[in-house]
Amino acid sequence: MSIIVATNFSKLSDNAVLYAAALTKQFQTELVLFHAFRLPVHAANSRLSAMSLDILFQKNKEKLKKLAANLSEEFQIKVSYKSSYSDLGEEVDHLMKEYKARFLVIGMSPKSMEQNLLGNPTTSVISMKEFPVLAIPLEAKYKEIKQILFACDILQDIPLKTLARLRQVALSLKAAVTVFYVDQKVEELKIETPSILNKELEDVTHFYKNVKSNSVIESIESEIKKSNSDLLVMMPKKYGFWESIVHKSKTRVMASGQNIPLLSIPIE
Repeated sequence: MSIIVATNFSKLSDNAVLYAAALTKQFQTELVLFHAFRLPVHAANSRLSAMSLDILFQKNKEKLKKLAANLSEEFQIKVSYKSSYSDLGEEVDHLMKEYKARFLVIGMSPKSMEQNLLGNPTTSVISMKEFPVLAIPLEAKYKEIKQILFACDILQDIPLKTLARLRQVALSLKAAVTVFYVDQKVEELKIETPSILNKELEDVTHFYKNVKSNSVIESIESEIKKSNSDLLVMMPKKYGFWESIVHKSKTRVMASGQNIPLLSIPIE
């Protein structure tokens, strides 16, 4: 098992790489750096020979190699690296299988009006892929994860594979899980605990919290602050073409502008 982190050597991805390295050490596994090679703007606007392109590619690969060596020495972990001309979306499915990765780590872009409308690379990966994605905001620095907030809008039909992945993460981190459920109809702050949740999380310290609210996103954001959670876990849903036009994914919204990491575990 390993952890894959995507980097383009930006400040945002550099922070995600450091977070992933620290997490890799705690999980006692291998870190894999992936860089999708893109031509600089000035180079893309000029006519470069195949040899010149290869030189630029090799320079980036050497930079990735040096980063891997530095991380391995600093965190005392095994670090592999891979660079490709293909973009992250095209390559990551193969990488996840090749390295038997737990999840993909990627930087989480700040919130903006444009991203609310069009999304960003992080939200695109979350919505398109069928593996866990850990999004790291620029403000998030690694610390021991003790409190996991599992925010969901269903309780009875959570897939067993999703719960199994949540359980693995919680046990590996030795963290407690709060199952946070927002419902417009509930009049009292209590729920009937689904037996499947208790069974799948029986060896994890877990709690339940239910609130009545018409605004799921604001309720989750408020709970993050109140509970001092270290990690937010959500389940993105797949929508058809017309549904995707009128429905804004809660996970997609939360994957932009948060101050703590977001682990997206897909419903399979």
